[in-house]
Amino acid sequence: MFANIKSLRNHTKFAIAGVGLLALAALPSMAHAATGPFAALSGSWSGGGTLTMSNGAKERLRCRAHYDVGGAGESVDLTLRCASDSYNFELQSNASYSNGAVTGTWNEKTRGVGGSIEGSGNGSTIKVRVSGIISASLALNTVANQQSISIQAPGTELQHVAISLSRK
Repeated sequence: MFANIKSLRNHTKFAIAGVGLLALAALPSMAHAATGPFAALSGSWSGGGTLTMSNGAKERLRCRAHYDVGGAGESVDLTLRCASDSYNFELQSNASYSNGAVTGTWNEKTRGVGGSIEGSGNGSTIKVRVSGIISASLALNTVANQQSISIQAPGTELQHVAISLSRK
């Protein structure tokens, strides 16, 4: 009987040690979860997509993006340049993140328009509403070195933009 109790104690010690190791292994991912949603964006990205005009015409886009991320992913300066055969745009923005909320400003340089950004960030997804002379919604999802951006601007010349980027 004493051998069984001793064996049980050894198994319990190993189980507790195993749980402790799992907890330690989880710390880096928990620390990553504490960072802002911009942390995964840092660097240069390129790729392409499509734009849909208000008349239904679709064109292929070539795009480049660069993100300067500050803090622990709580601030970002973005430059996104896209061009098709007959259309181009250059979007610049800066945004900050606090308690789940994303706020900032944007400027579309080729047309000289800009405004504010408001929305939310959660994990790998950022969803914002841009407003100013035009209003649009923007959703950005980043997983590892792949990123998708969707911009919807009903009532404007540029109805929808869908972009897929890879980190350089």
